[in-house]
Amino acid sequence: MEHLEEQLVAEIPRFHAARRPDAMALTFEDTVVTFAELDAASSRIANGLLAAGLEPGARVATFAKDSHETFELLFGIAKAGGVVTGVNWRLAAREVRYILEDGEVEALFVDPARADMIAALRAELPRLELIVVLGAGDVSLGPRFADWKADQDAADPRLPAHRDDVYAQLYTSGTTGNPKGVRLANRSFFAILASMRAVGDPWIGWTPDDIALHNVPTFHIAGLWWAMTALSNGAGGVIMPEFIPAEVHRLVPLHGVTKACLVPAMIQMTLAEPGAESVDWDTLDHIVYGGSPIPKVLLQRSLEVFECGLAQIYGLTETGNTAVCLRPEDHFEDELLTAAGRPYPGVQMKIIDADGGELGPGEIGEVCLHSPANMVEYWHLPDATAETLKDGWIHTGDAGYTNERGYLFVCDRLKDMILSAAENIYPAEIESVLTAFPGVLEAAVIGIPDERWGESVHAIVVPKEGAEAPRKRALLAHCREHLADFKVPTSLDIRTENLPRTPSGKIKKTVLREPFWAGRDRKV
Repeated sequence: MEHLEEQLVAEIPRFHAARRPDAMALTFEDTVVTFAELDAASSRIANGLLAAGLEPGARVATFAKDSHETFELLFGIAKAGGVVTGVNWRLAAREVRYILEDGEVEALFVDPARADMIAALRAELPRLELIVVLGAGDVSLGPRFADWKADQDAADPRLPAHRDDVYAQLYTSGTTGNPKGVRLANRSFFAILASMRAVGDPWIGWTPDDIALHNVPTFHIAGLWWAMTALSNGAGGVIMPEFIPAEVHRLVPLHGVTKACLVPAMIQMTLAEPGAESVDWDTLDHIVYGGSPIPKVLLQRSLEVFECGLAQIYGLTETGNTAVCLRPEDHFEDELLTAAGRPYPGVQMKIIDADGGELGPGEIGEVCLHSPANMVEYWHLPDATAETLKDGWIHTGDAGYTNERGYLFVCDRLKDMILSAAENIYPAEIESVLTAFPGVLEAAVIGIPDERWGESVHAIVVPKEGAEAPRKRALLAHCREHLADFKVPTSLDIRTENLPRTPSGKIKKTVLREPFWAGRDRKV
C-alpha cells in the first residue's frame, strides 16, 4: 500500500483525492464526503481565510460539535497555513473568552447552539476579524458556512509548508488556573506511524478499507490525532457529534466500522446499553482506549461481546497524544493489565528521581518521554515550556515505574491534575472559583476514585472565621455559573479546621487524597 510520506496535514486530502477521489472520506448523518470533495472543500476554505487577510500562523478557532464541516475546516485551515484552535463546546463563557483572547484568535467558526455566547462576547474580542456560522444557523453573527465556502476560489493555494510548522494550538487546563496553549507541529500527527512503518510494525493494521468511528471531539488531542491517523491512511470515517452509546450500537453495523477510539467509561456505557449482546459487531477489529487501565471484568466482557483486539494508549497533549501502547496480545497477561504499555518505535522513555537521575526497574519516579511527536512549546509561556520540555524530553508529571521487560506502570501524579472521563481537569481553576464565593477562606480540590469515570472532582471548602458557612448548593451553583459542567465538583465537604500544609505553606493534597485512595495500588 502506498503511504503518504510528507508529514503535512494539508497533504492528506490532496494525496487521497489524487488516488481514490470517489472513496468515502467522511460520513455525517445523511451527508457523505468523498476524498475529492474533501480536497475541494478544504481548498475553498483556505482561499476564504486568505482572502479575509489571515497570514500563515494565524490562529483559527472552531467552537462547535464535530460534523463534516468541522472536519473540512481541519484541512482548510492547514492549507491556509493557519493554526487550528479547537475550543471545547462544553466550556462556560468565561473559559471560552480566555482561550480566544489568549490565543489571539483571528477567525472563528461556530455552530448555532453557541452563536449567542459568541455574540455576547463579541465586543470583548477585538482581534476576531471573521466569524462564520456552521450548519443551518442564524446568520446575524456572520455568514453561513455553506454560502461563505461556495463564494471562494476552488483552486488549491498550495502554500509552502514544513513538517515543523505549527498546525494546532490545543488548550489544556493549567496548574495556575488558566489553560495553556500546547503548540503541535504537523509532524506530531504522522511521526509515530512513520516510525512504526520504518521497522515494519503494523500496530493495529490501518488500511484504506478501514472505517473509523470519530466519536472523540477533535478539540481534544485524542480526537484530532485519531482523525488524522485514520484519514492519513485513507480510511473512511463516521462522525459522531457527541458520544451516545445507543448511536454506537447503530452506527457500527450500519457503516461497517472497523476501528474505534474510546475511554474505558465509553466502553462500559456501550456494553451497558440494552441490546449490546445482540448488536452485529463483526466488522470491528480494534478498539483503542486510553485515560485509565481497563478493569479485568470490563476487559473480559469486551472480549466476549466485541470479539476484537484492545490496545491501550498513554500520552499527553504535549507528546502529540500516544507515546506508549499496551498491545492487544498484552491484554491476555494478568500482570500487564495495570500497565500502560511499552514505548512505540522511535519513542524513548525514562523514569527519573527528584534530582534528574535515571532510575532502574521497580523504582518509582517521574515518567519522561522523548517522542518525535512532542510539542513545539506552550503559547507565550517560555518558563512553563522550559519546565515541561527539557532537552527534548517531556516531563509528564506522572509517577511510575517500569518492570524488567520495559512495561510502564503509572502509579500516581506528581502534579494535581484530575482525569475524569478523558477530560484533564486542574484543581487550581476550580479552587479560584470557589474562593471567590463570599465567606470562603480557602478551598482544595482533589480527584477521588470513580468506578465509571476513573476519577471525580471532590472539593473541600473552609469558611472564613466568623462568617456563616456557605451552603453546598449555593457553592455548586456558583461553580456551574463559572465553569464547564465537567469541572463542577461532584462532591463537596465544608470543614471548619485548617487544611494540612507543608512547612512552605502548600496544601498537602496527598494527605487529603489518602482516605479516598487507601488500599488501591493505583492512585490515578
